[in-house]
Amino acid sequence: MMNGLPPHLPQKTIHIGGVFASRTATIVHTVLGSCVSSCLFDPQRRIGGMNHFLLPDSYDDDGLPTRYGINAMEVLINEILKLGGDRRRLQAKIFGGAAVLTLQSELLQAGEKNVCFVRQFLETESIPVVGQRLGGIEPLEVYFFTESARALVRPIRSQNLDHLVQREARYRTALAHRLAQLKTEQITLF
Repeated sequence: MMNGLPPHLPQKTIHIGGVFASRTATIVHTVLGSCVSSCLFDPQRRIGGMNHFLLPDSYDDDGLPTRYGINAMEVLINEILKLGGDRRRLQAKIFGGAAVLTLQSELLQAGEKNVCFVRQFLETESIPVVGQRLGGIEPLEVYFFTESARALVRPIRSQNLDHLVQREARYRTALAHRLAQLKTEQITLF
């Protein structure tokens, strides 16, 4: 854990597909490669939260829908509203979307697609971005304070990078395999 975090505050770690919001002071933590996290908050009510998504759009309705940006954004907004936040006051801090893999393919350009998606979504919803660290080649570790909207961001250096790259590659392979299965399952022979 990052030095300087208040030990008295509750902490919550989220992973791919995770969404967390709170009206009480909580530190939300995640690690991002090509994934993106959007931290939304209502500064007047001091309600905030974070999501962590893998790809912009959903290709299936099986599994965890919040792995996809379109669902993760809507769920996070709705969670904040349920806690008493006002959509008109929401502000955003956005992180991630790194090009951590040097291979070039449509699936492996997810970071770039995630960055484009989150920027367009927030612009369409008229939610101003007040802080960001997007793109680059290094994965990030992010800590977000739900009550104050403070964000601490630290790049993950190469000694930790191999583990993260392997984890993302395994997840993408499994996702591609599942998508292929869904396409096969949709064929009915008679």
